Amino acid sequence: MHSPAPHPATKAYQQMDTQSQIEDASPHRLIQLMMERALAKIGLARSQMAEGKVQEKGNNISDAISIINGLQASLNHKADKRMSENFDALYAYMMRRLLEANLHNDGGILDEVAGLLRELKEAWDAIADDV
Repeated sequence: MHSPAPHPATKAYQQMDTQSQIEDASPHRLIQLMMERALAKIGLARSQMAEGKVQEKGNNISDAISIINGLQASLNHKADKRMSENFDALYAYMMRRLLEANLHNDGGILDEVAGLLRELKEAWDAIADDV
């Protein structure tokens, strides 16, 4: 089933709302927003994979990889080197798995990465904003 494209005004409002959230966000909230966006992109890719929308699926997987790359780049290696190295390896694993999901059209891999990212987000959400 094909979903109708969002009305241009709706899309513009969503972009403005997202821009406002980003401009007003603390560093902690920015990480939350990035994780939310990556999960949304993976969810879209999963739906598009099921619908056979190859280009759209690939675009959303690529967007998710870019977002996870941004999460990886934001790691503070000075605060806790061992922990940041573990997160670095996890983000690299997620990006590699997303590439494999795209290449092999494997929704199970998308589910795996979404599950890992969801767990990270839940832990991040539990951390106080001022930490």
